[in-house]
Amino acid sequence: MLTIIIGIYTLFVLVSIYTSVMQIGFVNQVKRGKAVLLTDNDFIKAGNYTVAKEKVSIVTMFVDYIAFIVWIGFGIEFLASTIYFENEVLLNIAIVMGFLVINSILSLPFGYYEKFVLDEKFGFNKSTKAQWAKDTVVSFITTLIFGSLVVLGVYAIISSFALWWLWSFVFIFAVVILINMLYPTFRAMFFDKLTPLQNEELDSQIKDLMDKTGFVSAGVFVSDASKRDARLNAYFGGLGKSKRVVLFDTLIEKLTTRELLAVLGHELGHFAHGDIYKNIAMIGMMLFAMFGIFGNLPDALYIDLGISKSPYGVMILLLLFMPVLGFLMMPIMGIVSRKNEYAADKTGSELGGSGGAIELANALKKLVTENRSFPLSHPLYIFFHYTHPPVLERLKELGVDVQSSDKSALGEPCQADI
Repeated sequence: MLTIIIGIYTLFVLVSIYTSVMQIGFVNQVKRGKAVLLTDNDFIKAGNYTVAKEKVSIVTMFVDYIAFIVWIGFGIEFLASTIYFENEVLLNIAIVMGFLVINSILSLPFGYYEKFVLDEKFGFNKSTKAQWAKDTVVSFITTLIFGSLVVLGVYAIISSFALWWLWSFVFIFAVVILINMLYPTFRAMFFDKLTPLQNEELDSQIKDLMDKTGFVSAGVFVSDASKRDARLNAYFGGLGKSKRVVLFDTLIEKLTTRELLAVLGHELGHFAHGDIYKNIAMIGMMLFAMFGIFGNLPDALYIDLGISKSPYGVMILLLLFMPVLGFLMMPIMGIVSRKNEYAADKTGSELGGSGGAIELANALKKLVTENRSFPLSHPLYIFFHYTHPPVLERLKELGVDVQSSDKSALGEPCQADI
């Protein structure tokens, strides 16, 4: 069984690296050709940025694989034998959180490199090292606190129910919903400063737009995202009465009022079609599959790992294999998500009235330019990674014809949420 587990993870790593290698080769080839959506110079820069990020992704994947082999080989057993608490509850929490802390420390150099080397080189980073250190410490402390509470909840369920995997799924799914509800408030407390939109005319236009779809929010807020990053973005956060419209200050600065309304119209399209709840349902399906599989692993696996079938062992195995299940689910989720994006584009263009499609198309092109999103991708990379349709296909659906030298592989990572 242990051999099968390692084989599955190895296959996942090989497919992931192969996909990135194909993307790097594709982008390196087409970036020297005819520019699409961007100027010739920006087209090459965007291509270089995409290639650099994929190279970091490959190195990260390789390090994660080594860490996985170490954890499976002797790491879990060593960690369990190193940490000692007489109280069984504290022991399980300490072992699982120790696992998470060690993995977080391993990821720190990559986060630092992406922020202060890669993003710095391409003009995205606006954060200081002091700000980054503060954010890292806050993230660490909040993860330690809230993570321990979640681990405590799962431990209590495993210790109390025969069908613990089913009730653990229910508990974690409830946590996911709670996170979606509290996310804007959480970010405002610890990271971005959210302030009510001061532009009364724009605020009124946004609320008129929301009224057309029956969207009720707790307000329209502006995030001071520019103190950390130069990218453009906007999102609707929360569920129920806690919903907030959050605009990055960079988005307000770069888009015209009509383009901004077109972007929000797209997001309202997601609300009108119930896409938020569809996404949560798909996450629920993935969690159910994950708990169903790992809740019924044979005892022989834990014997091979040198640990007992204890709550901490089950939770660590779940955490180790979460990326694999996410990768397997991504193509399915991507197909559904891309379909939803087309429908949201249509709704956004209709909400914008006459010229709404053009305004949304202009906003998409600005997002590509400002976020240096390379507008072409390998088909395999699109299949495994894209939650949004290729931007050229979206523009085509909006009635904007953009000529491309390669119609077989059009894509755009679109780092913004629209």
